[in-house]
Amino acid sequence: MSANIRPARTPDVGAIHDLIAEYTEDRRMLAKAMVTLYEDVQEFIVVERDGEIVACGALHVMWEDLAEVRSLAVRHDSVREGLGSQVLRVLLDRAQVLGIERVFCLTFETEFFGQHGFVEFEGTPVEHEVFEQLLQSFDEGVAEFLDLERVKPNTLGNHRMLMLLR
Repeated sequence: MSANIRPARTPDVGAIHDLIAEYTEDRRMLAKAMVTLYEDVQEFIVVERDGEIVACGALHVMWEDLAEVRSLAVRHDSVREGLGSQVLRVLLDRAQVLGIERVFCLTFETEFFGQHGFVEFEGTPVEHEVFEQLLQSFDEGVAEFLDLERVKPNTLGNHRMLMLLR
């Protein structure tokens, strides 16, 4: 069974939504509205095997040198096959091509991300001027990165992790 890793397309959004939904029942991931997934489809890559989407992940640029890995999910029957690691490597490669120096994630999977070079952090690792600019974003992921009080109910139990690429 060979797997094809490729950029997501609009026909993949339903499968991406279903993958994420596998992790929302136990609150390991936040649910994503279909409209949000369509708006962000260009950020996603997928792993397709035998015509089915079995893994996905997204890279969301937050600032000149900062991006977030989002919605990294592997179908439950395909966990522990290395697909999550493959998706993460492609996203990190994409980040480097874009000139990103720091990649953030919000996760319960600290062991997985730790094995790939992410470390937990406290506070907000950006300069005050950048912090002020990021405050203007309506994106919840940016608010989570900034550790704003209004998103604490969404992030309770998650760990904020960061990887330096350069």
